[in-house]
Amino acid sequence: MGSHISSMPSTGNGLAGGNAFFFAVLPDERAKAAIVHAGERFRELLRLPRSPLETDRLHLMLSPPGRPQKLWQSLESTLVAAASDVHAPCFELALDSVMRLSAREGQHPLVLCADDVSSASALKLRKAIAEAQQRVGLVVPAVSFYLPHVVLLHDRSIDAIHQSIPPIRWTVREFVLIRCFFGQSRHEVAGRWALDMPR
Repeated sequence: MGSHISSMPSTGNGLAGGNAFFFAVLPDERAKAAIVHAGERFRELLRLPRSPLETDRLHLMLSPPGRPQKLWQSLESTLVAAASDVHAPCFELALDSVMRLSAREGQHPLVLCADDVSSASALKLRKAIAEAQQRVGLVVPAVSFYLPHVVLLHDRSIDAIHQSIPPIRWTVREFVLIRCFFGQSRHEVAGRWALDMPR
């Protein structure tokens, strides 16, 4: 593995440049449509104000950037170098439940959670990314403390909920590095790396 499929030009050197980064997997188009449908259904069910779901920001986060010990280049370049050294297989991912997480900044996230098998596969990839970051001087804490999920929406008035749904599935064939911009509701893909195909 480790093939760097594509990369967007850098617009900064990490946190100092007003950017933040994280590794994630993205749903395919069919899964994205199903996630949007689920978001609309639960918004109606919970009687929340109507607001369009930002489909271009749908993702399942794998890992934040590690804490730097020594960096000889920009944080983004270091993360790209780490990602290029990750070896992990493709896997099937299924989101099969919805739940409300604890409030952040007064807003409750409503999320779709991965099933147990998918969670184990996502955790393996998360650990592989953390180990690759370690090799380039970045330390990722609490690697095993992980609930793989996709955020549907945020709202202050979401009641506690934990409910099964028909599984939303897709095959994870790559992972990405996401660059987000402080003060803006905008993400972009900074790089993509293919996972190993079954032999």
